[in-house]
Amino acid sequence: MALIRWILGRLILLIDYLTSPRGIERPAGEQALLDQETGQLALYQFQACPFCVKVRRFLKRNSLNIETRDARRDPRYRQEMLEQAGQVKVPCLRIAGPQGEVRWLFESDEIIQYLESRFLQPERVSPQSVSGD
Repeated sequence: MALIRWILGRLILLIDYLTSPRGIERPAGEQALLDQETGQLALYQFQACPFCVKVRRFLKRNSLNIETRDARRDPRYRQEMLEQAGQVKVPCLRIAGPQGEVRWLFESDEIIQYLESRFLQPERVSPQSVSGD
């Protein structure tokens, strides 16, 4: 079973590499502002997880520069997720609010929906609403 999982993981990574989406181009100032706003986010993930690949492709397609943290290869991130979020489940988006509050999202569809509404809609949500989403 481990061999099959390893082969499927490599296949997922190969397909992702070969079909990698292009990011959208924004004016430099707008992209810099967006990068600053996404600086409080971190995506905990496993490299070959298909749901993690889905979220990473969304990030790339929309030019959202969010730190990725490999919780499989780095025990520090795995422990951080376990202690702060209460479980090790990926993909997981860590959202740090302006007052230091932290929120965790665990499902790929929920993560994408949050990112779309927060960063890609014409009337973007203010950073203060992170704790009340």
